[in-house]
Amino acid sequence: MSLPPELERFVKIKPLYWDPDAKEFHWLDTRLIPFKEVYRSTRDYRRVAQAIRDMEIRGAPAIGVAAAFGMALAAVHSKASSLEGLMRDLREARDTLASTRPTAYNLFWALDRVMKAAEEAAARGDPGEVRARVEEEAVRIYVEDVRANVEMGRIGSKLIEDGDTVLTHCNTGALATAGFGTALGVIRYAYYEGKNVSVIATETRPLLQGARLTVWELKKEGIPVKLITDNMAGLVLSRGMADEVIVGADRIILTGHVANKIGTYMIALAAWHNSKPFYVAAPTSTIQATSNPEEIVIEERSPDEVRKVLGQHLITVPDVDVYNPAFDVTPPNLVTAIITEKGVARPPYERSLRKLLQQ
Repeated sequence: MSLPPELERFVKIKPLYWDPDAKEFHWLDTRLIPFKEVYRSTRDYRRVAQAIRDMEIRGAPAIGVAAAFGMALAAVHSKASSLEGLMRDLREARDTLASTRPTAYNLFWALDRVMKAAEEAAARGDPGEVRARVEEEAVRIYVEDVRANVEMGRIGSKLIEDGDTVLTHCNTGALATAGFGTALGVIRYAYYEGKNVSVIATETRPLLQGARLTVWELKKEGIPVKLITDNMAGLVLSRGMADEVIVGADRIILTGHVANKIGTYMIALAAWHNSKPFYVAAPTSTIQATSNPEEIVIEERSPDEVRKVLGQHLITVPDVDVYNPAFDVTPPNLVTAIITEKGVARPPYERSLRKLLQQ
C-alpha cells in the first residue's frame, strides 16, 4: 500500500503497513531496534493485540493505526456468513484490541471510528460492504496519521530557531506513528527546512525508547544527537544546554493536562524552573474531549521491566517490590503550548483545544 506522493517523500522509515492484496498487516518490531530490523506480519487481529500489548508496536498514534488494521483483519478474515455474525466478530475484536493499552487515547479513537464505519455500512444489510468499509477506514486512518504528522511538523518547526538544541523524551518519531513523527516530526521538519538543529535525547527508563529508538532514528537522518540518562535532564536545562523541550503525548484532555511517558512531568518541572519552553506535539486524535483529569488511566506494567534491563539482565534483588507506572501527567501550568496538525494551542487550553477540535 502506497501513500500519496506528497506524503511518501517524508516517510524514510516505514514502521507499519497494510498489504491490500494478501490482506495482511506488517509492522517493524520496535523491541529489537537498534540491534535488528525485523518485520512481523499477521492475518489475525489477536496477534495485533499481542503486538500492541507487548510493545512490538508502541507510541499512541502507531497504536491507533495498528488497532484500525486489526479491525480490518477481523473484518476481511471473519468466517461469519451472516451480517449479525460479522458484526459480532467485529465487536469481539474491538474489545480485545481495546484491552491492550489503557492510556493511549488514539487506540480508543481509532476503534470507535472503525466501528462507526462498520455500523453505518451494516445498516445497508450487506456483509461484503461492511468488510470493504472497515478496510477502507483503516487505510484512511493510516494516511491521515502521516498527513497530520507532516502538517504538525510544518507548524511546529516555526517554534524552533536556527541553531537550537531540543531536549526530547521517549520516542516520538516514525516508530511511534504511521511513519513521520510527532515531537520528533517537528524536529525533522525543522531540519529539512535547513535549520541547524540538534537533539538531546533521554534514555527513557525502563524500556529505553530514547536510547534505542530515538537515537537510531536521528542517526539515520543525520541529525546530531546527544544521549543522556533521564536523571541528567535537570542539569542539562539548568546549564542552558537545551533551548526548549518538545515531547509527545499519549492522551491530552481539554484542560491541557498531558499524559506522556513516565518522566515527562519531571522534565516539565525542570524546564519551568529554568525558564525553557515546554512544548507538546500530538495529533488531535490524542485529545480526549473531557475536562476531568481523573478520567486519565495510567497503565502499570510488569515489575520485571524495572528489575531487569530490557527483560534480560537483573539489576536488583529479584523479589524487590516495584512500582512501574508507564506514564505520568503534566499539569497545564507547565505546558507552554500544544502543537497539533490544526494549529498551536496555548493557555487557556479549555478554550484553545476546544476550538481546534471544532475545526
